[in-house]
Parts: sequence; C-alpha cells; structure tokens
Amino acid sequence: MTDKEEMREYVKKDAKNNDYYVCPDEELLDDLLEGLVKNAERYGYPSCPCREASGKKTYDSDIICPCEYRDADVEEFGMCYCGLFVSKDVDEDPSKMEPIPERRSSEVIEAAMEAKEEEISEQKEVSSSGLMGEEEDIKVWRCTVCGYLAAREEPPPVCPICKAKAERFEEFKDYG
Repeated sequence: MTDKEEMREYVKKDAKNNDYYVCPDEELLDDLLEGLVKNAERYGYPSCPCREASGKKTYDSDIICPCEYRDADVEEFGMCYCGLFVSKDVDEDPSKMEPIPERRSSEVIEAAMEAKEEEISEQKEVSSSGLMGEEEDIKVWRCTVCGYLAAREEPPPVCPICKAKAERFEEFKDYG
C-alpha cells in the first residue's frame, strides 16, 4: 500500500511531467493526499478524493487520479475539480482557487452508484448469512455551504469544493 509521502511524490512527479503544479494550500493538499491513499487502500486504486467512487474499477476508471477531466479543468479553470493539480497562475495566486463545475456526466455517475449499491446489497446478504464480520460504520459529513459529502471519521479540515472550514460540516444521516 502507498503511504502519504509516496503519494505526494507520485503527484508531484505527475504534475511536473505535465507542466502543472500541486495544490498551493498545504492543508488542502495534505487532506487530498490522505484521501487518495485511503481510496487506494479501500478500492485498490487512487480514485479522486472529491468524488464518490463505486469501488469497481471499470466504473471509476475516469476518476482514477489523475482523472480524465484534469487537463480540461486546468486549461479552463486553472485547477482540476478537487484542486490537486493547478496551473502556474493559480500556484502563484492561490486566491484564484474556487469551485468549478463537475465534468463527469450524470449518466456515468448514476451507473457507478448503481454498481456500488448492488455491491453493498451483495455484501449485506453475505454478512447477514454470517460469512462476514460486522460492517464498519463510517460517518458521512456534509458541507453546509455547498453540499459536498465526505465519508470519513472526522470532517475534512477544508471543503475541497468551496473551501469552507471543518466547522461548516455536519454529520449527514440521510444517505442510505
């Protein structure tokens, strides 16, 4: 498994090879790297920490970091969707970091989430038959400013979408 420092080096190398810069906000960068590492451990690949992954690589291939939307996002907005990769302009003036629209189509997102729901249903069936241990409860946090959802023990220190601080997150209970 990859640790956060290995992920940092991978991201920096990829940024350099593609004439990008990494997130100039160290706190946000650290949080994004942590999300990539957790997703790599959880799914076996580092899916975008700002998007919900299905856990099935065939459905998530477009959001494996660096995602297929990165180049168009950086070209148009100066940063990728989560802010991990930025242009020179944004690197020099981090105040230019702001939320950008999602390029991933709703059809692709819906198909991925349907696959995830099927997987969860199958896991619950296996679990209820006694073949698996109890499910781990993971809290879901909702940004009260923009609605971003994060599944983790504590809310993110900064919302990767709207940059709201952790205190603007609330526990989200209406997800299942």
